[in-house]
Amino acid sequence: MLSPSIARLPALPIGSALGRVLYLADGPHRRIVRRNLSFAYPELDADQCRRLAGRVFQNYGINLFELFQMRFMQPEDVARRVRFYGLENLCEALRRKRGVIVVTAHLGSWELGVQALPCVFGTHLTAVAKKFKSNLVENWIHTVRTRFGNAILYKKDSLGEMTRILRQGGILAVLVDMARRKDGIDVSFFGKKATATPAVAMLAIRCRAAVLPTFCIREPDGLIGIHAEPAVEMLRTKDLRADLVTNTQRITDVVERMVRRHPEQWFWLMRRWKEHYPHLYE
Repeated sequence: MLSPSIARLPALPIGSALGRVLYLADGPHRRIVRRNLSFAYPELDADQCRRLAGRVFQNYGINLFELFQMRFMQPEDVARRVRFYGLENLCEALRRKRGVIVVTAHLGSWELGVQALPCVFGTHLTAVAKKFKSNLVENWIHTVRTRFGNAILYKKDSLGEMTRILRQGGILAVLVDMARRKDGIDVSFFGKKATATPAVAMLAIRCRAAVLPTFCIREPDGLIGIHAEPAVEMLRTKDLRADLVTNTQRITDVVERMVRRHPEQWFWLMRRWKEHYPHLYE
């Protein structure tokens, strides 16, 4: 059958080639990536920035190809592509029985990595996502993301449902590396002012859930290393507003540290600083 063959194709060389084509063909996003990199790493010269931007596109191409492959994968195909680090941190968070908020980023292989929990351990999570504008794309992506048992919860008006899931001891996965100004609060990211969602901090305070940073990093051999970091300690005082700011910054700091370790694997194609530095993308 064709489907198993597609699922077993090597993603690195095919996706990297796709990324190189996209780098040459997609001028607007190429400019966004270079401007983001120059903004975040002012010490890079033009040649270094160009080379790093090329690697960013290669990782993006690999992700696109893996997403296509996921439509044809079986659980054992996913299990063969991942290895785990820090499982004791996840186990400790689950033992508290107050729910777990897995905070992650558009880093490495986030789409494939989130499927590891149901495919390897038979445990499901609910991922918080934003709908795509295209119904065709949304329906396809939704099918891929949920085919192994994970659920998708869309952001709009979802705080009550997220609270219910956590209070029942469930696992929420939230991408925290982008937020619109009206939904977010100000944080420092790469030493620059940016916005980040305070929803995770609010839920953690309200439900006393563990906040577990987990990142899906592509390793040199092509496997996905799933790193469960120690839970982020949440500050709880009588000043809720101050606690939201402090805790959201703590979460952002963890994301920044991981992006700095693997800059070629982050999704620099987004206008991350547009709310405070709109001239950057003009």
